[in-house]
Amino acid sequence: MSPAQARAAQSSLSGFPEWLPAGRVVEQAFIDQLRRTFELHGFCGIETRAVEPLTQLTKKGETSKEVYLLSRLQADPDEKDFADPSKQLGLHFDLTVPFTRYVVDNAGVLTFPFKRYQIQKVWRGERPQEGRFREFYQVDIDVVGDGALPLHYDVEVPLIMSEALAALPIPPVTIHVSNRKVAQGFYQSVGIGEDQLVKVLRVVDKIDKIGPEAVTCELIETVGVTPAQACAALRLATITGEDPAAVRAAVLEALEGAEPHALLLTGLDELTDLLEAARRRRSGAIIADLKIARGLDYYTGTVYESFMAGAEDLGSVCSGGRFDNLATNGKRTFPGVGISIGLSRLLSRVLADGLIEVSRAVPTVVLVAVTDEEHRGASDAVADTLRRRGIAADVAPTAAKFGKQIKFADKRGIPFVWFLGADGEPDSVKDIRSGEQCPARADSWRPVDDADLAPRLRAAGQGGDAAEGYQAG
Repeated sequence: MSPAQARAAQSSLSGFPEWLPAGRVVEQAFIDQLRRTFELHGFCGIETRAVEPLTQLTKKGETSKEVYLLSRLQADPDEKDFADPSKQLGLHFDLTVPFTRYVVDNAGVLTFPFKRYQIQKVWRGERPQEGRFREFYQVDIDVVGDGALPLHYDVEVPLIMSEALAALPIPPVTIHVSNRKVAQGFYQSVGIGEDQLVKVLRVVDKIDKIGPEAVTCELIETVGVTPAQACAALRLATITGEDPAAVRAAVLEALEGAEPHALLLTGLDELTDLLEAARRRRSGAIIADLKIARGLDYYTGTVYESFMAGAEDLGSVCSGGRFDNLATNGKRTFPGVGISIGLSRLLSRVLADGLIEVSRAVPTVVLVAVTDEEHRGASDAVADTLRRRGIAADVAPTAAKFGKQIKFADKRGIPFVWFLGADGEPDSVKDIRSGEQCPARADSWRPVDDADLAPRLRAAGQGGDAAEGYQAG
C-alpha cells in the first residue's frame, strides 16, 4: 500500500480511520500474529462490553472529558435518571477499566493468576491528530493476582510484548521501563512533599513533549518545588541504560548526597532485578528510562513506554505498568501488571510511511474462469470444491474473453486462473505471474508454494516474508 493510498483510506469524519482492503489485511494479520504470541504464553482471550457506567469510567477523573456518552435519541431530559451519572452509560476509553470490572464480577470463577489478552475497539473524545484517533483498536495483555502478584510478572509481560512486536514486519520496538517507587522515593529523598508527588510525576512525564526547560519552569511555578528540587528531578529524568548496576549507581549519584528514602531503595531493587532478568532473557529489548512516569494515578510500581525505531516522534506505541490497588471488591484486592498497544496508532504510521508490502489485497487464491453463462454452474462447482479444501476461490463476474478475465484477476492480485476443460480435456490452472499453465483437478490441486494460500506481508524493501500470510476468515 502506498502512502497516498493509506491517506486516502482515512475517513472524512476525523478521528475514525477506515483502511482500504490492503490496510485491513495488514491490520488483521497483526491481530492474528499478536493473538498467536499471547496464546503461546498462556494468555486467554476475552471481550468485554463496549459500555460501562459513567461513574466507573470517570472515577479516576483524568479522562472524564474524553468519554463518549450513550443516550437514546428520544430520551427525555426531564426524566429523573437522565442526569444521574450512576444511570448513564459511556463507551469505554481503554480496556483496563472494563477489565478490572470484569475481574471483580467474575472473581468467584476465575483462576488466579489470571492471564488475559483483549483486542477491541475503544473510543476517546479527544482532538484527532497523527496517531491519535477517536475510535481505534487497542491490544492489552494483563496478569492479575488475588491478594498478591509475584514481581517476576513485571518482566514477563514486557518481554512477551517485545516478542509479539518483533514478530511483526515493522521497525524494531524498544520498551522503556521505570518504576514509580524510584521516582516517588527519589523526590521524597530531595525533600519534595507528599502532596506534590503526583503533580511532579505528571509534569516530568511531559518532558519529551515540552522539553526540560519548560518542565523545570512548570515544576517551580505551578507545582511549587524549589529550583534545586526541580534540578534534581531533571537529573533523575536523564538516566537511561540497560546495565542494572550502572542505572542504580546513577540514581544514587543524582541524589548528590541526600539520604535515599526507603521507597527509593525498594523501587531500585525492583527495577534492577527486572533489568537483570530482561538482559539475560532478551538482551536489548528493554532499557531503563527514568523520565517515564505514566500519567494515570493507578500505577504503583513498574511502568512501561515503547518507541518504534524511526518513529520516535509518534510517541509511545505501547505502554502500561503495575497497578496494585486498581481492582477490589471490598474484601479482596486484585493486583495486576499489564501493557497495551495502540494498534491503530501503530498502523497509521506503518501504512502512511509505506513500511509494509502486501502481496495482494484479497484473500482469493484462484479465479475460476467462465467459458459462457450456460456453463457458469460448472465454474461454481469447481470453486465450491476448492473452498471445501480450504482454498479461497472466486468465479469470474462475466463470461468475457479469457484475456479480460485474466486481467480481472491480475488487477486484484489473484495469482491463479482456473480454466474448465473443453471436449473431454482436463481442467487447467494458470499462474498468471509466471505464465505457467498445467492440468489440474479441483479435488487435489494446491499451489506449489503454500505461501500463495493467503496474502503475505513483508517489510518494504525486503526480499523475504517478515510475517506469516493471513487468510481472511
